[in-house]
Amino acid sequence: MRLSLLLLLLLLTSPPPTPSMEDAAFPHLGESSRPPPHTCPPRCSCPRADTVHCNGLDLQVFPDNITRAAQHLSLQNNQLQELPYNELSRLSSLRTLNLHNNLISSEGLPDEAFESLTQLQHIYVAHNKLSVAPQFLPRSLRVVDLAANQVTEIFPLTFGEKPALRSVYLHNNQLSNAGLPPDAFHGSEAVTTLSLSSNRLSYLPPSLPPSLERLHLQNNLISKVPRGALSRQTHLRELYLQHNQLTDSGLDATTFSKLHHLEYLDLSHNQLASVPAGLPRALAVLHLGRNRIRLDRVPPVLPRRLRALVLPHNHVTTLGARDLAGMPGLAELNLAYNRLVSARVHHRAFRPLRALRSLDLAGNQLTRVPGGLPGSLHTLRLQRNQLRALEPELLASLDQLRELSLAHNRLRIGDIGPGTWHELQALQVLDLSHNELSFVPPDLPEALEELHLQGNRISHVGSEAFLSTPHLRALFLRANRLHMTSIAPEAFLGLLHLSVVDTAGNPEQVLVRLPPRAARQPQVGGP
Repeated sequence: MRLSLLLLLLLLTSPPPTPSMEDAAFPHLGESSRPPPHTCPPRCSCPRADTVHCNGLDLQVFPDNITRAAQHLSLQNNQLQELPYNELSRLSSLRTLNLHNNLISSEGLPDEAFESLTQLQHIYVAHNKLSVAPQFLPRSLRVVDLAANQVTEIFPLTFGEKPALRSVYLHNNQLSNAGLPPDAFHGSEAVTTLSLSSNRLSYLPPSLPPSLERLHLQNNLISKVPRGALSRQTHLRELYLQHNQLTDSGLDATTFSKLHHLEYLDLSHNQLASVPAGLPRALAVLHLGRNRIRLDRVPPVLPRRLRALVLPHNHVTTLGARDLAGMPGLAELNLAYNRLVSARVHHRAFRPLRALRSLDLAGNQLTRVPGGLPGSLHTLRLQRNQLRALEPELLASLDQLRELSLAHNRLRIGDIGPGTWHELQALQVLDLSHNELSFVPPDLPEALEELHLQGNRISHVGSEAFLSTPHLRALFLRANRLHMTSIAPEAFLGLLHLSVVDTAGNPEQVLVRLPPRAARQPQVGGP
């Protein structure tokens, strides 16, 4: 009995047993049984545990308490001038780093800045103050954006040895050919997009990745494409070379011949005197505007699969009956601002183009609408010619036409033949501005929604002017000869969709009365 009481007394007075340090359920010294709270730098937002946004906070110093678990860090639109190595090296889990639009200079970017970011896939340092590219970038990268800096030099391991790299953006810098090493993309055989536009390149760089699909070189000083420079880029689909200094001697018959998948080629705004030879058969869109091409006619050697031929501001003077027959799939043809005259445009020139949707003949010297226009047309631009007549027969087949521009010609009401608009049943936009019309043309198409009549000689709008256009939404009558009561009170009766009537620039402020159910108040101009 005494022994039992003694044991009971010992149990009641002994301290509780100490758990073993091996007990995983027991918190260690300095730890809590609860998980640590999720921290976020002051003023920043952290929508997820792995995402930190510190955008537009005028930060001048890199935040020092970013969680090590961060995978996506955005610091764009601040005033950072440097990246501290100690802070970056902590963030070894980063996959996306956005430093767009800061003040970071090359001096503020240590050579080893990114060496510990072994999982980084996307880095954006556009719109900063870099004068040279980082010497070393992580091997894991997929997208690099260094655009809009002051970069004059890149290094072999800036973009080299990056097997996952897909897109590189270097536009709007100060790169010359001397700043691009010949092995700049060695070991990076998966790059599909490269933008080098708006730099100081004088010739097309050699040794570009053979995997390229899109290459932007516009707005440089390129006068030559060295022989073989594009011989390995057989996957290239889009090539932008506009706004350079290319001449015929800077290209040869083999320049584009190996680009079997090329679909889009822009050579506009150069100094070419002829259409380049050896264009790929797959080419669908060709821009040659603003060159010095002097042609009697469109060259017959153009690729048969072309869907868009853009040749404005050259010296094309003639279109023969078969000049366009080799491009039956052409959907867009732009011959604006050439030297075409009606007498040298064959009446069958456009007939083979049965898929044509858009035809631009603006700024030539045509005195009549060309004949044989295909019925597939949706858009026809004939502004700034010398048209003096509209003949119904020449527009009779255009039952799919939706937009017609006849602005800046010499048309008078008597020059528009009866029934001219009869076949244009799909026409929605008609521009007759800056002609010599004295009143609104009668019998306009029923589907018309937008009518431009500004800059004519119209002094009166009668009550029946718009009886045929019940769907009209916008009417432009500015800079005519209208006075306060020149528009009949009943003129807009029945135009329930009419919402814009522009009568500014007339001798007097014009009184405009819309029907009660019009969508909204019109824009009514003063004198």
